[in-house]
Amino acid sequence: MQKNHINGNWLDAINEGIWAVVNPATEEVIASVPFGGTADVQVAIDAAAAAFPAWKGTNAWQRAEVLKKVADLMRVRSKELAQITISEAGKPMPEAVGEWVVAAQFFEWYAEEAKRNYGRTIPASRNNKRMSVISQPIGVVGIITAWNFPVWNLCRVWAAALAAGCTIVAKPSEYTPLTAMALMELLIEAGMPAGVANLVLGNAAEIGEALLSRPEVRKIHFVGSTRVGKILLEGASRTNTKLSLELGGNAPCLIFPDVNLEAVAHSAAIAKSRNCGQVCVSPQRFLVHQDIYAAFVDRISFHLSQLKIGHGDDSNTQIGPLINARQRDQVEQMVQNSIRQGARLSTGGHRPTQFSKGFFYTPTVLSDVSPDYDIFRKEVFGPVLGVTPFSSTDEAIALANDTEYGLASYLWTNDLRTSIKVSEALEFGIVGINEWAAHATEAPFGGWKQSGLGYECGEEGLHEYLEKKLISTGDL
Repeated sequence: MQKNHINGNWLDAINEGIWAVVNPATEEVIASVPFGGTADVQVAIDAAAAAFPAWKGTNAWQRAEVLKKVADLMRVRSKELAQITISEAGKPMPEAVGEWVVAAQFFEWYAEEAKRNYGRTIPASRNNKRMSVISQPIGVVGIITAWNFPVWNLCRVWAAALAAGCTIVAKPSEYTPLTAMALMELLIEAGMPAGVANLVLGNAAEIGEALLSRPEVRKIHFVGSTRVGKILLEGASRTNTKLSLELGGNAPCLIFPDVNLEAVAHSAAIAKSRNCGQVCVSPQRFLVHQDIYAAFVDRISFHLSQLKIGHGDDSNTQIGPLINARQRDQVEQMVQNSIRQGARLSTGGHRPTQFSKGFFYTPTVLSDVSPDYDIFRKEVFGPVLGVTPFSSTDEAIALANDTEYGLASYLWTNDLRTSIKVSEALEFGIVGINEWAAHATEAPFGGWKQSGLGYECGEEGLHEYLEKKLISTGDL
């Protein structure tokens, strides 16, 4: 159903607003979906608040039964579900299928993790006193997520909050609503009670303000820009609403001279091109030792130039389009600004000529990048990387940490001492040593500095939706 889902019903927007969903590879309108606002969210919050006591009252085993069914359905139908994601996000088929399969892990993981929501007993300093600590669901959770991973972004939060015993009001991106609606259909089929999970499409600013204004909404999770995250922080200061925020990233990748240069360059090209570079943990600032700098620029430029650009449903496609014209234009502008500032264009830097439609941009390498260039300072969120030389380990660390962001970072070396020194010195929530997939369902995912607040995934992800309670008994 291509509608909002509130209290077990598929509904149009109360204001009868409509949003046209566009295929980013063809620029064709593929669906029209509701586009509401405050009124829709208020009804959804009412439904979630009414459903909370009963859902909270279920035990972890009962909630797990529903969540595991969702995971099973996602895996069985991953290929047909991937077609939906391809049509609205432009991802290549292997990436779209892979996202559904990996996202299913969250429902299975948190179905089991909820059973491990243990409390503890604290030895008291008085003989007539007993103390224990338990964790209970926080309440109604508002969830606003981004378009770059329209399944993964949803599942890691929906699964954790629902497993904890919370009810949710979710606002997916208007650019990728069909994926969210498909996921909601799976929850319904798996037996999720009415009102426990609600889905509202509409104006993000209105919806965010409505979520902040209602005391029933005890927490908001947001994935998006640092700018919007700060707006939510300001709003939460008025209402004391708890927040978890996954904001921008500008990941450095430190490459030392003792590595297999060809292998690293080839794998780096694949990592950077994933989802057309629209990945918050995507490597962007390549800091390369001066002894291998020129050779690395040459090899990664070659490997990126060989990638097959195309539509997601073409089996040969390795890199698809950007999500919309605005995103493509921003990437294009950043490349042009960096070149004017002094960066050297090594490959790419233009729209591919073989497509008359679609928001495509060629994979791009900018070399001789200085720390004051746009490509070094700003999050590009596209298939563009900058390369900067360094001469010492301390210089590399300083360059890597010279950013307001602190989400993901990477380093490649075969020297144990270097890996220990650098990984402990990097000011980022995630450090990948000799790998590009440094995150996992079972491991905490979160950023330092301006990159976020709180953690998703792993056991930390469950505890984001739980409140601790001390139970102290005296006069024994």
